[in-house]
Amino acid sequence: MTLIPTKKRTGGASAPPVRGMRANNRIRNDGIWPWLFLAPVLIGLGAFYLWPIVQTVYFSFTTFGVFGGTEFVGLDNYRQLIQDDQIPRSLFNTVIYTAIVLLGIPIAIFFSSLLNRPGLRFATFYRLLFFMPYVAMPTAVAIVWRTIYNGDYGILNSLLSVFGIDGPHWVSTPGFSLAALGILGLWSALGFSMIILSAGMQGIPTELYEAAQLDGASSWRQFISITVPMLTPSIFLVVIVSTINAFQLFDLLFALMGDSNPAMRETQSLVYLFYSEAFLINDKGYASAIALLIMAFIAIITFVQFRLQRRWVNHV
Repeated sequence: MTLIPTKKRTGGASAPPVRGMRANNRIRNDGIWPWLFLAPVLIGLGAFYLWPIVQTVYFSFTTFGVFGGTEFVGLDNYRQLIQDDQIPRSLFNTVIYTAIVLLGIPIAIFFSSLLNRPGLRFATFYRLLFFMPYVAMPTAVAIVWRTIYNGDYGILNSLLSVFGIDGPHWVSTPGFSLAALGILGLWSALGFSMIILSAGMQGIPTELYEAAQLDGASSWRQFISITVPMLTPSIFLVVIVSTINAFQLFDLLFALMGDSNPAMRETQSLVYLFYSEAFLINDKGYASAIALLIMAFIAIITFVQFRLQRRWVNHV
């Protein structure tokens, strides 16, 4: 009997490492090509987002001369932030404006539920009408609303006069200007909220409503027990976006009020205060500190909203 020698097996695990090495070599052999494809995006992010943030941080520790040039002043701008009485007032105005805008979310939920009723004709056309103010130029929208708010010949005061009410000068009266601005912001953001919420409602399974009808649930009970809980992810998205946009209030305020308005100081937002310090007073160092303060407020509020959403947002 002849014995044929065979190779000693070592576990048979040699092939997979070879394939893994070839895969790693292919990844390494891609070389610079992935970075070339990513370069336009990375360059754009660096040039228009990251670098301005770095510049703003640096400028916040400097002061600008009348004819240009910077001088390092350390924390002087931040000490001025603490002592400036315009900061609390501007922050208060911004928070009140944001709260008024957020009041439009329940209104958007109501109108969205009406537009999502089965068999409603021209629903797309109605959504378009609501969405048009959101995509319109803020300056054009503000000019139209200045005409509505005009104390002498405005449409609003004309309607109030029918009921014997003498309307005020809405834009130039400190007690009414912030409310008038908030109503304008609510109206402008309503279309965006309705589009997002309508899309969320269309994603709710119809079987839930059919089961609720079989159990005898009314339309109101279905809305409270099915629509609103299933819509919470969309509501959360609208809250986040609306809050960030409201804290960046400037264009509507500037176009509606104007620089010479006597109520501007009582209505100005944090972003308008930044604009005033940077381009009217030409104190770009202090304006940079205000810009970082705005960014910090937005970051803190967004972080808190993301933490709280675990308690009320239903992720299915």
